[in-house]
Amino acid sequence: MSIRVGILGYGNLGRGVECAIKHNPDMELVAVFTRRAPETVKILTETATVYSVNDAEKMKDKIDVMIICGGSATDLPKQTPEYAKMFNVIDSFDTHARIPEHFDAVDAAAKEGGHIGIISVGWDPGMFSLNRLYANAILTNGKDYTFWGKGVSQGHSDAVRRIKGVKDAKQYTIPVESALEAVRNGENPDLTTRQKHTRECFVVAEEGADLTQIENDIKTMPNYFSDYDTTVHFISEEELKRDHSGIPHGGFVIRSGKTGWNDENNHVIEYSLKLDSNPEFTSSVLVAYARAAYRMCKEGQTGAKTVFDVAPAYLCAADGAELRKHLL
Repeated sequence: MSIRVGILGYGNLGRGVECAIKHNPDMELVAVFTRRAPETVKILTETATVYSVNDAEKMKDKIDVMIICGGSATDLPKQTPEYAKMFNVIDSFDTHARIPEHFDAVDAAAKEGGHIGIISVGWDPGMFSLNRLYANAILTNGKDYTFWGKGVSQGHSDAVRRIKGVKDAKQYTIPVESALEAVRNGENPDLTTRQKHTRECFVVAEEGADLTQIENDIKTMPNYFSDYDTTVHFISEEELKRDHSGIPHGGFVIRSGKTGWNDENNHVIEYSLKLDSNPEFTSSVLVAYARAAYRMCKEGQTGAKTVFDVAPAYLCAADGAELRKHLL
């Protein structure tokens, strides 16, 4: 029997989820829910239907997992707890500093509804988080380093677009090369947030907007830009479409550590990603965790979970015997 999936929000992430479902034969897309007029949203899956978000509750018995594809700045803190009362849910909430409070809100709502809510799924948080955990467990005497980019951050771009006077924007996260090399060389440097990355914003302002105010709002935004050296470029809509239409990203999780009675041996664990499409990769992770949520719910589990709480075997369509034969 197919796992019946719903998508809430049909932007870059929602479209990526639709594509990922196509590549998972044990899943089917049942419905897409949108805040736009449903008749204006054209999807690719002929067997699925577009509904207004206001109709979601009526579909409670027809959807096994709802994948919530809103932004972390303002959408997910409201949407994920709300829909966790009605469905098993997955989200990609990526404001690291606010994950604990988001987890608590989703946990209460999911338990109230008898559902599973897996939050902060993607590649960071998500796959990078898992690799940090594994590396910490193995190299207990060591240091962690995470570098993102160069690439477009969807969450940061979304946060910029929500600033008053901004018509459109793209934000790039860029590792500081000298810092990255020092870590790879096992030097274990002490690096501040500002020493590891810079941020670069390309902004299309609305006509008559206060550019100085927009730049100040970006550079002082807590959790997003205030701790980084940030450059803001104001460009035309045509330039944004011509030069910044892609959504590449990637990054590195590195832990360097020592073993031996006298710490005589050095080790470096590195996990890296190079992504042509940030949203399509993130969507593929979301869909794998939707399978896990469905299985965990079937076992009677409820409440909020993170990638730390999900056994790897739950993610894969193959059964245990097949995994042991081919992947172990």
